[in-house]
Amino acid sequence: MKPHHIFAEAIDGKALSQFYDGLKQDFAVRGALMPDAHAGYALPIGAVVATDGVVVPAWVGYDIGCGMCALPLNIGGEDIRANAKAIFDQIYRDIPTGFSHNQKAEEWPDGEKIERTSVIQQQLDDGALRQLGSLGSGNHFIEIGEDEAGGAWVVIHSGSRNVGHKTATHYMKLASPDGKAREDHLPLRIGTAEGDAYVVDLRFCLAFALENRLRMMQRVVAAVQRHAGLCNPDWWDGFINRNHNHAEPRDGLWIHRKGATHAEDGVMGVIPGNMRDGSFIVRGKGNSDALYSSSHGAGRVLGRKQAKEALKVEDFTETMVGIVAKVDMATLDESPFAYKSIFDVMAQQADLVEVVHHVRPIINIKG
Repeated sequence: MKPHHIFAEAIDGKALSQFYDGLKQDFAVRGALMPDAHAGYALPIGAVVATDGVVVPAWVGYDIGCGMCALPLNIGGEDIRANAKAIFDQIYRDIPTGFSHNQKAEEWPDGEKIERTSVIQQQLDDGALRQLGSLGSGNHFIEIGEDEAGGAWVVIHSGSRNVGHKTATHYMKLASPDGKAREDHLPLRIGTAEGDAYVVDLRFCLAFALENRLRMMQRVVAAVQRHAGLCNPDWWDGFINRNHNHAEPRDGLWIHRKGATHAEDGVMGVIPGNMRDGSFIVRGKGNSDALYSSSHGAGRVLGRKQAKEALKVEDFTETMVGIVAKVDMATLDESPFAYKSIFDVMAQQADLVEVVHHVRPIINIKG
């Protein structure tokens, strides 16, 4: 078996099998499995694998560049709490959620300067810029919360929307011998037209996902300013962004992170827990055994369908008291009970990251 480290205390058999299958590939060199790991497709969520000379589209996944950003506000949590419902309603008016998008394409002059292939250009021609500044669905969220010192933060989880999905599908087809989009350990070799094109479009999707989060952050800050007063006029200061679905070159290898976050030495990051327990602002420790990575969240213990069948809205409602959020059957699959304990996950990665702040939610926005 290739060199690897597992940082979790309890991993389901399917996730372990997926991880070991990935490490058996000839091009795999090293691996690490984060404490939030759970079964996905091809690699499990929470897997990090280094490869030699290839990139594997399915190991990055469909939501290329999905990630977290956070911004400290120069107002207190009490200011948010006093205006929570008004801010909550304003955000839903200003930011498309779920499958919604903007009515018109957003202008993105800097995006014109980013290299891309016809795979991306066709999507832009078809109106993909309408998706900039939109949240999406599933586990994507916007939260405004309060740290242990009473300071307010905005935390956002979202990705590259349909652009990443279409791009991933295209290159999974290219990697497959029969031209079908297979969620499998199928590589594209660096130095070939297909492999190099994937890297170009991967980088575009990373930039698109970041721009998407930035635009939502601007709209959230405007909503807070409208209802709770001036906050963070120089809002770039203190902004944190980390994506957790990507492949990047390092030390002559390609590090694939699928639902795992950069945790280089001194690098700031964001690790979310659930709708009730909030998020952790962290500083990476640069652990080489973890391939300089950490978990990207708490990790699911129940799939979406399982959660809707096994959990009760009444319990969900009771545990979310004090948080302004959509708490109903539509969001039951995002209940805290569908996730591992974020506190256990953080304890298991004490060698990977240092906790700087714990931000507990006051407002939660879901698609």
